[in-house]
Amino acid sequence: MVEVELSQLPFTLLDEEGRDHVRRGVDLAYFDRDEIILETGQAGECVFLIHKGEVAELDTTLPASSARIGHYTAGDLFGAISILNGKSRYRFQAEQECLCYIMPKALFIQLCRHYPEFESFFKQSLSHKTRLLTEKRAEGGVTMAGFMLAKVSECMREPLLMDASADIASAVKQLNDSHADSLLVNTQGKYGMVTKTDLLNGLVLGDCSNATPVEAVAHYSLVTVTPNQYLFEALVLMTRHKVARVVVMEQELLKGVVELTDVLSYFSSRSYVVSLQVEQANSLEALAAASQRTPELVKALMAQGVKLRFAMDLLAALNGRIISKAWSFTVDETHHSDSCMMVMGSEGRGEQILKTDQDNGLILADDSQWPDVAEQMQALTQTLIRLGYPPCPGNIMVSNPEWVGSVSQWKRNIVKWVSARDGDSLMKLAILLDAHAVAGNPALLESVREELFERCSRDELLLSYFARTALRFSTPLTLFGSLKKPQHGIDIKKGGIFPIVHGVRTMALERRIKATSTLDRLDALAADGRLDRRFADDLGEALALFTELRLKQQLQELDTAIDKRTNRVVVQELSSLERDLLREAMHIVKDFKQRLSHRYHLEYS
Repeated sequence: MVEVELSQLPFTLLDEEGRDHVRRGVDLAYFDRDEIILETGQAGECVFLIHKGEVAELDTTLPASSARIGHYTAGDLFGAISILNGKSRYRFQAEQECLCYIMPKALFIQLCRHYPEFESFFKQSLSHKTRLLTEKRAEGGVTMAGFMLAKVSECMREPLLMDASADIASAVKQLNDSHADSLLVNTQGKYGMVTKTDLLNGLVLGDCSNATPVEAVAHYSLVTVTPNQYLFEALVLMTRHKVARVVVMEQELLKGVVELTDVLSYFSSRSYVVSLQVEQANSLEALAAASQRTPELVKALMAQGVKLRFAMDLLAALNGRIISKAWSFTVDETHHSDSCMMVMGSEGRGEQILKTDQDNGLILADDSQWPDVAEQMQALTQTLIRLGYPPCPGNIMVSNPEWVGSVSQWKRNIVKWVSARDGDSLMKLAILLDAHAVAGNPALLESVREELFERCSRDELLLSYFARTALRFSTPLTLFGSLKKPQHGIDIKKGGIFPIVHGVRTMALERRIKATSTLDRLDALAADGRLDRRFADDLGEALALFTELRLKQQLQELDTAIDKRTNRVVVQELSSLERDLLREAMHIVKDFKQRLSHRYHLEYS
């Protein structure tokens, strides 16, 4: 029996008996430097797993200078596709002396027959492979299935329902008898919610008596989910809408209620109490204490294998609530309805994981009277710094008068930036396009956004200038299609994240898509027919992979007390599967940039 390391994908898709078959069935083979291991057109007879050495994948139809399209090192596997397709499409040649484990075709076919997931691994798209990688990383605490895949139906309570005409005394009795904190009332087919707090306020602070109909204290603006939605999505909605419960509906039929306490209990991790601490914070000190726990939450989410999109949604909602509370502690309530605080950049897109530099601005109603706005905005910036949001190096903050203005002033700025079309103006348009309201009156931002769409969406020349920035940084692939491997690492933000974010942002501007998240924009572009659904999904998975690899590096720096956040990922330190996924994701970026170049005529610029 050959001792072979089988703790990596795809061998983790086998059970112990399957891995034992591999150990008994493989052999070791030596290949000299420049020796051809598998020739183009040759029938696949073996699967090769590199133990030591390096192997090049060559497209013999291309000139010698560009024939090298792949690169394999220790732990990498090749030859499986040649068996599944009947013959090898490319040549595999040793670049130095190599030792490879060899799995015979018969054994590989037998494994594929008995383990469908093992076979499908070799046929999957990037999205499927990244899902497998995420599941593999899940360790300790709540498992992937229990955390990411838990559905609302697994954690909902039976609905406690009564007629809206019933009196408050009956409602109190039903709540006590049922040991519940809330009930639903029905009036002419419309549902409302009543909590114990509503009843108490009605009796003590309001004009209600025991005989008052319960509909007098009911709330009819309900946040709803479906039984098949992920439970994690319900937690995000509760955080975003500042509610402690959501109503479960299915095709207009009432199914149940999900309580925040039940969700937190289900996930059974103290990290998730952060959202509750944020909501309960009644002072700046308490809010700062809750805010400081977000890195702990990030680590828990990543350790437990939560899909990055869900993690970003939750953290965006949490950061929005923290900033909104900071606003309420700093800004007088009389100004809340005639002003809007917006966050921009990665915060506006909801794509920050760890706290990023402040990128924010303020929109005032045209008739707003706020003489000391400058002083209060200075105080707000300092408050956010105290909460862990560093000042923006470019001074894009509410403390900078350039980023504070009335609706009319903002619209005039847009006209000026569109006309100028220089680098600084295009940057400001991009920043504003990602704006998301976190406090005050969001209708003010919508008015400004409409002006932005009206001035830009049909201006082909502007869109061409705007899109060109997505091609600013080179994709870190060699001429032969393999990953570049500088010792200091590749810049994952410039090479991968930015081209996707800005390219998708350009297309969203053209199509007047209001969503600010890159993933939501991709969904909208696919629904609009501007992007093929599979390609949009692969772009989203590529973005998630880049973000996760960068986050892993940044979390390591947090643990070692390094202040500067890096965007660099050292390819040599990645696992074989991570390198394979990163290479595939970079090719998707390269393809996307070519599509942008064609659509916006950038090849002529």
